[in-house]
Amino acid sequence: MSKKVRFAIVGTGVIAPLHAESIIKNPLTELVAVCDIIEEKAQAFADKYGVEHVYKYYEDMFKRGDIDVVCVCTPSGNHGEVTIAAAEAGIHVLCEKPIEITDEKLTAMIDACRKHGVKLGGIFQRRTLPAAIKTREAIQSGKLGKMVLGDAYLKYYRSPEYYKSAGWRGTWELDGGGALMNQGIHGIDLITWMMGDVHSVVAKCGTLVRDIEVEDTAVAIVKYKNGAYGVIQGTTSVYPGLDTRFEVHGELGTVIFDDHGFKTWKFLGGEEEVPEVEGYVTSASDPAALSLSGHYIQIDDMAKAVLEDREPMVPGEEARKAVDLILAIYESSKTGKEIILG
Repeated sequence: MSKKVRFAIVGTGVIAPLHAESIIKNPLTELVAVCDIIEEKAQAFADKYGVEHVYKYYEDMFKRGDIDVVCVCTPSGNHGEVTIAAAEAGIHVLCEKPIEITDEKLTAMIDACRKHGVKLGGIFQRRTLPAAIKTREAIQSGKLGKMVLGDAYLKYYRSPEYYKSAGWRGTWELDGGGALMNQGIHGIDLITWMMGDVHSVVAKCGTLVRDIEVEDTAVAIVKYKNGAYGVIQGTTSVYPGLDTRFEVHGELGTVIFDDHGFKTWKFLGGEEEVPEVEGYVTSASDPAALSLSGHYIQIDDMAKAVLEDREPMVPGEEARKAVDLILAIYESSKTGKEIILG
């Protein structure tokens, strides 16, 4: 391995600049190659970030032999095939959310990485938020006592033009879902990271406003394995789009926070000063308006995972949990039944 961890990027769409900027700003990493099926996009991206090697097909790029990690930033339904090809070439993978959109593809890509001895990490940058970290610590330490409720409110606005801007958006084949699978998945990962795994779910999903195949609105009632209940609301159809909001309640306290920090931090038996934490640049109305910090932390972590031969911050098996829950929500809405998760 070279002195720096050598990264490549497949897919140069909306999210790819966060990967590129994180890589080139990190002293541990360098960006050596980029790939996009649209050659003009790949070349423009490479020119912007000073990358010499540009490819149309990832299969050709993976033959280079000097790539340590590939960032997979293609449409969601292509993540598995790119990941499997990378694994077969001995390349570690850092994959955008959702890491895949079906149970079969999730299992295949995780198995391929395990078989070929490469690391698979998923991007869930909201786990790096100070408010989420402090909330999780409070729950795990027993500060809230027995948990009662854990709710996530994920209300985005995506215009009709957004869905028309790329043919794969809003389709089952490549987007894998809508308000939950594409936008809400970050919040679903976060609430379950804080509250713990889900035992079962009952849900309703619908396409209420947008002219798309997938859901633009969904509501789910979950039962966590710790016995608590929760509500997940997700939509891409409310103007102007709101901060994501998380509420966790236990017998001994309540914590509520949104993209700008804590709103409530109260515990039985005494007043505590509300912790001051850094906020988050929200993408509630603009999918491109995301903070760089979370991606930088995960790129840095992936590089160190390779150098230290350890698991990345969000291993593939962990990254699939939010997808598994979303798929269960879709199944519940379709069948009208409570779905028990494994």
